[in-house]
Amino acid sequence: MDKIHHLVGGEVVEGASGRTAAVYNPATGQQSAELSLASVAEVDSAVAVAAAAFEEWRHSSLAQRTKLMFAYRALVERNADEIARRLTAEHGKVKSDALGEVARGLENIEFACGIAELLKGGYNEQASSGVDVYTVRQPLGVVAGITPFNFPAMVPLWMIPNALATGNTFVLKPSERDPSAPMFIAELAHEAGFPPGVLNVVNGDKEAVDRLLDHPDIAAVSFVGSTPIARYVFNTANENAKRVQALAGAKNHMIVLPDADLDLAADAAVSAAYGSAGERCMAISVAVAVGDIADDLVAAVQQRIDKLVIGPGDQPSSEMGPLITSDARERVAGYIQQGADAGATVVVDGRDKNFDGGGYFLGASLIDRVTTDMSVYRDEIFGPVLSVVRVDTYQEAVDLIKTNPWGNGAAIFTRDGGAARRFQDDADAGMIGINVPIPVPVAYHSFGGWKDSLFGDTTMYGPEGVRFYTKAKVITERWPDPSTSAVNLGFPTNQ
Repeated sequence: MDKIHHLVGGEVVEGASGRTAAVYNPATGQQSAELSLASVAEVDSAVAVAAAAFEEWRHSSLAQRTKLMFAYRALVERNADEIARRLTAEHGKVKSDALGEVARGLENIEFACGIAELLKGGYNEQASSGVDVYTVRQPLGVVAGITPFNFPAMVPLWMIPNALATGNTFVLKPSERDPSAPMFIAELAHEAGFPPGVLNVVNGDKEAVDRLLDHPDIAAVSFVGSTPIARYVFNTANENAKRVQALAGAKNHMIVLPDADLDLAADAAVSAAYGSAGERCMAISVAVAVGDIADDLVAAVQQRIDKLVIGPGDQPSSEMGPLITSDARERVAGYIQQGADAGATVVVDGRDKNFDGGGYFLGASLIDRVTTDMSVYRDEIFGPVLSVVRVDTYQEAVDLIKTNPWGNGAAIFTRDGGAARRFQDDADAGMIGINVPIPVPVAYHSFGGWKDSLFGDTTMYGPEGVRFYTKAKVITERWPDPSTSAVNLGFPTNQ
């Protein structure tokens, strides 16, 4: 049985709290590791180490940080298969999804490799006679990241590269459900040459989270997770005078207009709804069929579900893996029943599919004729369930997005450039896809939604990430005329 502890000051530190949690392989239901859960004292120790390391790291040169970031990128790329293996073993996602997660994380390291350009300030010479004014951006101090189970490698890499490149030190609290991948990427950072204490990992549960949120030496907190917890993190961190970015849940809509390429839309709906077993905040969970395309769209999606291969993520043929826990499987299955009880048409019922072994598998489900008063529409299901809502007009479809409490992402499928242009203005969401079902921005833009999908006004990674992890300082300076100086430095005078 593997035992997973903490990483503090560049060393693995055994847990001392006496509390542990079991880590499971979702494809088998068997325990694969035992995880140490940090106490308040252990969190305090990690923060103290990070605070001590900050005093030197903040003065490191941009050249040094860039060199280390390039080395880190090379190591993560070289170990992509091992990271993916850990993701599959503890999260359950298939290898292609796991490698895609690593690739998106790598993009963020690559972005941070340009930190010398990203941290350029502004300068005004002679703002007044003999007075220059300029702006610099400086690190905050010790910052923390609290990351979710569904992307245990990618989401930490949304935070760590920018935080370290801008001169901060970092304490990561990953999900206790799949901690091996984030521990490994932290170990790779130390192998790349980042000084001890610059990047630390404390594994834990709510006790560790609460201590990070109220610790006086934590300057900022980054969080990705469910809406209720994001609200809690945001409010608690704010009460403790911390800078905070908290990304939350979603109910992403994909509008399909009558003129859409049906095959393109159906392929997109299946990949976006059922990839990673639907356990992602950018999953498409509602397909909005406009007009007479609805019957054809439902039939096309059903045909593709019938061919979807569901199985353990380490099997090459698998296209969708299990859910993260048995509780998650039962909760998602319950929504299928709720949809049927409310009068929706269950076209494909994932509960009907049988699986060998003791894993947390559930088949892909397709529910048609869903209405907005049904729980299957209202709630974030976070599983392989696609709801189809039928409307008559484009405006009705857009109004669904506008009235939904979440605003993470939205997509439209159409051949009409005018409709697409109108949609990008009309859609009430932070990330928009035009014939793209999951519009996750590349690393040189930033990730974040609107409404209940984001607490605060700071989105994740990219330019917003650099701004989040730095504070601006404006300097106004005047130097005396050398000819009036009491010390003769040999400068020429005006006489």
